[in-house]
Amino acid sequence: MTDFEPTQRTAPLAERMRPKTLDEFMGQKQLVGEDKLLNRAIISDNLSSIIFWGPPGTGKTTLARIIAKTTNREFISLSAVNSGIKQAREIMEQAEKNRQQGGQGTILFVDEIHRFSKSQQDAFLPYVEKGSIVLIGATTENPSFEIINALLSRCRVHILKSLSNDEITQIFERALDDKEQGLALFNPELEDEAKKLIINRANGDARAALNTLELVVMTTVPDDDENRKITVNTAAEALESGITLYDKSGEEHYNLISAFHKSLRGSDPQAAIYWLMRMLFCGENPMYILRRMVRFASEDIGLADPNALAQAISARDAYHFLGVPEADCALAQCVLYLATAPKSNKVYLAVKAARDMVSNSRHEPVPMHIRNAPTKLMKDVGYNKGYQYDHDSKNNFSGQTFLPESINGSCFYKPGPFGFEKDIKKRIDYWNRLRNNKQ
Repeated sequence: MTDFEPTQRTAPLAERMRPKTLDEFMGQKQLVGEDKLLNRAIISDNLSSIIFWGPPGTGKTTLARIIAKTTNREFISLSAVNSGIKQAREIMEQAEKNRQQGGQGTILFVDEIHRFSKSQQDAFLPYVEKGSIVLIGATTENPSFEIINALLSRCRVHILKSLSNDEITQIFERALDDKEQGLALFNPELEDEAKKLIINRANGDARAALNTLELVVMTTVPDDDENRKITVNTAAEALESGITLYDKSGEEHYNLISAFHKSLRGSDPQAAIYWLMRMLFCGENPMYILRRMVRFASEDIGLADPNALAQAISARDAYHFLGVPEADCALAQCVLYLATAPKSNKVYLAVKAARDMVSNSRHEPVPMHIRNAPTKLMKDVGYNKGYQYDHDSKNNFSGQTFLPESINGSCFYKPGPFGFEKDIKKRIDYWNRLRNNKQ
């Protein structure tokens, strides 16, 4: 039994063209290819609880529907978007009664399972544990973050990948040629560039590609021969208002900023500017990107090029002054500067080393000779006694020590061999030689 409704001609094209068998299913050969574990489990009706994880339009719900058609067990589907955990509990309680009475097994498909809170997800545990249900969950979000560990440990996670352009093209062509559920009766004629544009902008999402295809075909006026000729301009117009998938609080947000940061660190200006434009195109807040660049300027470049931080701050000011999209070039200029600057994480390591010392050692009193002495009493008890004013010393360098005695000689900052830090290292070596000569 399944609550999936038969496809109607009035349904969207993506729904009408949904594959009904594994043979028709496109993509995900790593999961459902011949002799693959999931393929064998579906065909033999021997599924255990699983989570389908992948981007939209990659086949999660379609695979669930194929399972519904092949299983001898009761198949029940619900969506966490419009169904509550109460309904899920009722289904699972009935499934447990059936199990105890030796009745038909139950497969429960939960679409958008990550929409259930982590406390709500606890409800599935006893029923999955006892085998009352076989749970099939579908999610676009990373299960590591969105599914509780106890449930995740009881399910096999199958990762679905974005479809390739070749796979989208095959789906595309099938819809154009199909007279019953597809668009063949409308005599569509797409320019190659129009087809390529729609497929590229689908970004591996079959549903998005088919929905756009249907829009351009159905809104194109037939010519005298009843053909609907779709140009690249028609396709571009349909895509203009399309919304790019990008959750600013989700995994893709972190994936893109990670790619951006690592491209900067790896001194790859081509990749860095590409990921910058990907984020801006998807609607990322430029201030978030700028904050990351300011941080990067100190953490990954530091004193190898002190001007990097100035460039990042200037880009921030330019953004506030110009706004978008006028400030795009200022952001790009900063990205290219950071990507091509000499790299050093020595400032970052110095901060870490000093913080560790502060966290893990006794907080010794400030040495007397470098304490301020604004009153007579403080001078009388030895505050500031023995302090040597460096400008009155030879070479403007007194050679005094400034750390507490228990940690004297500690080295937190060690300049690297690149960029301006080469000069800093020369200065530190010079001062160390002078200090050693004074001892």
